[in-house]
Amino acid sequence: MNLIEVTTPELEKEFVLFPVKLYQDCPFWIRPLDKDVKLVFDRKKNPTFNHGACVRWLLQREGQTIGRIAAFVNNKTAVKDNDQPTGGCGFFECIDDQQAANMLFDAARDWLAEIGMEAMDGPVNFGDRDKWWGLLVDGYTIEPNYQCNYHFPYYRELFENYGFEVYFKQFTFIRKTFDPFHPRVQHKADLLSKDPDYSFEHMRIKQLDKYAEDFRVVYNQAWANHDGVVEMTKDESAAIMKQMKPILDEKIIWFAYYKGEPVAFYVNLPEVNQIFKHVNGKLNWVGKIKFVLHKLFKTNKKMLGLVFGVVPAHQGKGLDGALVMATAKMVQQDYKRYPILEMNWIGDFNRKMILVVKQIGGDIGKTHHTYRYLFDREKPFARMPIK
Repeated sequence: MNLIEVTTPELEKEFVLFPVKLYQDCPFWIRPLDKDVKLVFDRKKNPTFNHGACVRWLLQREGQTIGRIAAFVNNKTAVKDNDQPTGGCGFFECIDDQQAANMLFDAARDWLAEIGMEAMDGPVNFGDRDKWWGLLVDGYTIEPNYQCNYHFPYYRELFENYGFEVYFKQFTFIRKTFDPFHPRVQHKADLLSKDPDYSFEHMRIKQLDKYAEDFRVVYNQAWANHDGVVEMTKDESAAIMKQMKPILDEKIIWFAYYKGEPVAFYVNLPEVNQIFKHVNGKLNWVGKIKFVLHKLFKTNKKMLGLVFGVVPAHQGKGLDGALVMATAKMVQQDYKRYPILEMNWIGDFNRKMILVVKQIGGDIGKTHHTYRYLFDREKPFARMPIK
């Protein structure tokens, strides 16, 4: 077996195409857009390169690719809330062969150790945590959401046999949009409705810059105190909104305000993998026509709950329930566009969010593991603290 660093356009193409061969007989896998995978490793388009570095490898045997992996370090998160400098590995794909997997993991570990890391998380992304994060360990018969990982069941053994341990779990809850909510959610909404200083509104795409800034303000207060999460800049929030603009549905993205200041958001998106599964990874002119047609004819019936946040000063006041019910009035009564809701990336360490999601309703449909591997094999392992 030969390990080859990805340094040419030809090798990059092979890096992108290898999963297509690997999953060709899997009816549930949806091919990611080629451009989305390439963007992660594009120095001009991925801002994480401004404070990080990455490298990719292919593993080949007798001239045929049998595995791939990327290793990266984000200097903003490497030491933040960690007991040791920690890098990451991701975009791991491999045949069912422990020796092959070990070679890929060894390559990532050795590269990270050379630049001062003492542990690696995986599979993770070189960028935002809502993309390409975690190993699928349950929910193999459910199609993956946009920019979410899908894996074969044997991947779990490849990781755990190597020595990776679960750092935290991520749950995807699935519910029928039109089902009733837990009475406590309505109770919270009723209590808060008596305070005229609170108001709720959905996004208006014509004011995208305003809502990008409102999102950033809430995000930095609600999420930046979590392990591995750093503050978002104005440029980053603007870039996120710009990237999402072609798929935004303004009626399912909601904000809460207190005396006119943003204090919470609930961001849902149309689950565009339900459209992208028809374009076979390519948004060329044919793929774009297919995308427009499916969007026009509203073939997607699934809504993705992307992120929920309440600033600390307004937590525990029922704002979460009130925001959920404001959104529900739209999607259950006025805009019955999406009968299925999936709520993605609910960390097992975030007890408050799990409570909110359980009140919203639904069952766990998919589970992903984020693993950590300590280079010092004698060092005690500790999971992410529960908050």
